[in-house]
Amino acid sequence: MSEMQDYNSKLSDPASRKFETFSYLPAMTTDQIKAQVQYIVNKGWNPAIEHTEVENAFDHYWYMWKLPMFGATDVEAILAEAEACHKAHPTHHVRLVGYDNFAQSQGAAMVIYRGKM
Repeated sequence: MSEMQDYNSKLSDPASRKFETFSYLPAMTTDQIKAQVQYIVNKGWNPAIEHTEVENAFDHYWYMWKLPMFGATDVEAILAEAEACHKAHPTHHVRLVGYDNFAQSQGAAMVIYRGKM
């Protein structure tokens, strides 16, 4: 018998769907989210906030909340933008992305607010 836990995700059950790596773990606390933002800043990555409707999270591009925060190092300001996005779109999933300039890809991406259906 395997020690691995089975996650019963179904397309027909939006509440069961998983997004990004951290969605398979318990929900992050505010301090844990802050630590992830600090990690993005420490790596020199550009933070960005994206959002989308719950039903479109798998098969659509996510909307950008403003422009990426090029060179931003203020963790509280980054978190404030994420919260502003969540308040403006309370039914949407909101994710934080860290863009790596050198690899020209996402270095980190995590849903930090889950929308409600």
